[in-house]
Amino acid sequence: MNTTAVRLYGKNDLRLETFKLPPIGDDEILARVVSDSVCMSSHKAAELGAEHKRVPDDVAVNPVIIGHEFCGELVEVGKKWAHQFKVGQKFSIQPALNYKGSLDAPGYSFPYIGGDATYIIIPSVVMEQNCLLPYDSDAYFYGSLAEPMSCIVGGFHANYHTKAGSYVHEMGIKAGGSCAILAGAGPMGLGAVDYAVHCDRKPALLVVTDIDDGRLVRAASIVSVEEAAKNGVKLVYLNTASSADPTQALLALTGGVGFDDVFVYAPVKPVVEQADKILGNDGCLNFFAGPTNPAFSAEFNFYNVHYASTHVVGTSGGNTDDMIESLKLMECGKINPAAMITHVGGLNAVIDTVLNLPQIPGGKKLIYNHKDLPLTAIADFAALGKTSQDETSSFFKALDEIVSRNNGLWCAEAEAYLLENAPPIA
Repeated sequence: MNTTAVRLYGKNDLRLETFKLPPIGDDEILARVVSDSVCMSSHKAAELGAEHKRVPDDVAVNPVIIGHEFCGELVEVGKKWAHQFKVGQKFSIQPALNYKGSLDAPGYSFPYIGGDATYIIIPSVVMEQNCLLPYDSDAYFYGSLAEPMSCIVGGFHANYHTKAGSYVHEMGIKAGGSCAILAGAGPMGLGAVDYAVHCDRKPALLVVTDIDDGRLVRAASIVSVEEAAKNGVKLVYLNTASSADPTQALLALTGGVGFDDVFVYAPVKPVVEQADKILGNDGCLNFFAGPTNPAFSAEFNFYNVHYASTHVVGTSGGNTDDMIESLKLMECGKINPAAMITHVGGLNAVIDTVLNLPQIPGGKKLIYNHKDLPLTAIADFAALGKTSQDETSSFFKALDEIVSRNNGLWCAEAEAYLLENAPPIA
């Protein structure tokens, strides 16, 4: 069978190619990939080429398929796995295989499996590590968001607290406590707000900050104060740029005692230092946003570390359990991470998107692998639908009408329309 895929050959050397896949072995699975969400990690892999820790040294002669946030359906199942997986079953993948100390991962290290391909061969190691995850939903894009959502879930699980006189770490945010998400009105921050409001271990107070009123208003329309209250959470959206003393404004919301959990969703020195200043006794600062500068640092109050037991954690990605939890929450409709998606495109748009990702504003860029479609911001659908009377204009007009009925968010109906009407990849 032929596949069309974006392959990495070296530094900034990505190529869209059609080539033949070998027949699958008894311990392999052939799959059709429908959607992939582009991650900054793919940009870093393209930027570094063989110097990336997950990319093979011989990538120039044995290229790998990029993309690791993907969802699709199984086409052919080798007999070793026929008791566990079925043809036609939807799936998502946990790319962090953690196999015998190896850093190899789909989307970085393998010639026949990656998210930016029409068809792939899933090697036995993925199933052996329980990283092929069944997924039961009408929409494929949620399966592509399971990996970034699992990073959020993992962050909440990584926080910890202790009791006076005890050295036992109680994992997770403090149930019924106070939680702040700083710089939290962006796409990933909205996923965190959604999870905090709807997960099993909720804070009583959740404060979300940003420095842009427009983003905060948009955030409040997606996860509303009223929705949070229904779930037992007092949700406050706060513009720290409009306060003369934002640190004191934040502390006042806790009665002056400080927060139990503070998440930093932007790798900005003043934000990290503000997070430190608003920690309460036994407060946990989660540095969620990954910096690109390896020398990134910020001041931290070690007096409070010693006398108030404040502490820091950081996570980079989620584990398989986090992905399973994310998938289940999406399947039952408890969370809706669609707010992460700001652009959609076809497989033809992957190379430019990956190479230029830091310069493209917005959140997640969702790719539909079997389609030929320029990367397009959801916010631009309306304007594109008015440009002319041709098929392209009608296509975007219809998409705009669909997402407008869904509070401007990508949704299952929009995906179904795109899959039915967007032109196929050549």
